[in-house]
Amino acid sequence: MSRPVNGSAFTLYGWSVCFWAILNAFQYGYHISVLNQIQAVLSCKLVSPNLAHAPRLSSCIPMSDLTFSLVTAIFTVGGLAGSLLANSFIDSWGRRGTHRFCAILVALGAALMGLSSNIYFLLLGRVIIGLGNGLSLCVGPIFLAEIAPSSISGSIGVLTQLAIVFGIMLTQFIGINLATPALWRFVFFISFCLAVLQAFSASVVVESPAFLLKQGRLEDHKHAAYRLWGTSIPSLASEESLLNEDFEELRAASPDNVTISQVFTSKELRKPLLIVCYGMLAQQVSGINAVLYYSNDILAKSLPEFGPYVSLGVTVINVIMTFPPIILIERMGRRPLLLLSTLGGMASVVALGYGLDSGAPTFSSLAIITFVMSFATGLGPIPFVMIPEVSPPYAVSALSSVALSLNWIVNFIVGFSFLPLRNVLAGGDRFKEGRIFYLFVFLLGFSAFLLFRVYRP
Repeated sequence: MSRPVNGSAFTLYGWSVCFWAILNAFQYGYHISVLNQIQAVLSCKLVSPNLAHAPRLSSCIPMSDLTFSLVTAIFTVGGLAGSLLANSFIDSWGRRGTHRFCAILVALGAALMGLSSNIYFLLLGRVIIGLGNGLSLCVGPIFLAEIAPSSISGSIGVLTQLAIVFGIMLTQFIGINLATPALWRFVFFISFCLAVLQAFSASVVVESPAFLLKQGRLEDHKHAAYRLWGTSIPSLASEESLLNEDFEELRAASPDNVTISQVFTSKELRKPLLIVCYGMLAQQVSGINAVLYYSNDILAKSLPEFGPYVSLGVTVINVIMTFPPIILIERMGRRPLLLLSTLGGMASVVALGYGLDSGAPTFSSLAIITFVMSFATGLGPIPFVMIPEVSPPYAVSALSSVALSLNWIVNFIVGFSFLPLRNVLAGGDRFKEGRIFYLFVFLLGFSAFLLFRVYRP
């Protein structure tokens, strides 16, 4: 479908809407890594629970490694539920309404985690945050693709990943300063405040013009397009005629919105389904979330004093290396950039495993940094960009739900099994803890092979 009134650039208001939309992606990144820096103090490894100064709020919550893995990974259970529900939410509530609901869920979950004094409220809060993030990861790329001027659509799509890595970096930075028995709860309070701000500001944000056009709301469509792109309307009559023609063309060309079950039975959607699923699979089995969830723990034995700062440095590199794809994605193309990222990631993960097994902390730290750099240039942003680009308009929300559901499932498996599986493969020998990363190399190589067989933009 054409965009009859889509200008070639955003207005200032358009950029404001764009950055409002990626706040939910920022929250996702924030909560991916929110527990990393505060793991020791939260799980009572540094201190024992102390109720003397705060009768209703303990200074920490006792947890074993397995329990902490559950708290970390249960985030993805909520995310999976959110992704499965996203199809109906996005089509019924619209892009803006879904974003607002996501912000409300994150605010509620962050409040529960920040006020928790037992494992149950901690788990509940993390599930609710995951639910909001699962919805937002589906609606975010769709909304950005629909409001972005076509000349920079790929670059705007990368902003989702940029917001995610900014969230990861911020939580690492503040975690270093707030990882104390008296202050760790403020990590969640910051997230709560941002979510409340986003929910209240939704009233001044326009809905996606593409969604409005599909709903037949032509006046609202024109208003939204003008505010986003500054498109002048020299002739109201001719513009009205053009919009009606485009609306009728859309209705004739596109079936009704498909359900998730129909995605798996439609021959027309088979190739887009494989592309988005293989893309998300490659992203998650690369091992990136194992590094982001547990980088402190991975480096704790070899760099006990500097592990937290290496973790912070990794997230800073992650942010910096997300900027090149904003420029390169339109110049190099999606597939070459993704291939370069995959090869670099595989080489870095091999180096990380070797460094850990060899007791070489400096080499291991450099390998983590190069891995994150490689991931950020392609495997991180491009799977999100692919979803609205390879999906027919009538199936984009359903395909997004399926792809992000797979993303969350694999995310959960990696997050929950990493520490126990690492310990089993190492057999109690800290100089064999790198073995698990060789498994990631195999999984990434296999999933990338499947992806490149079908993805030829």
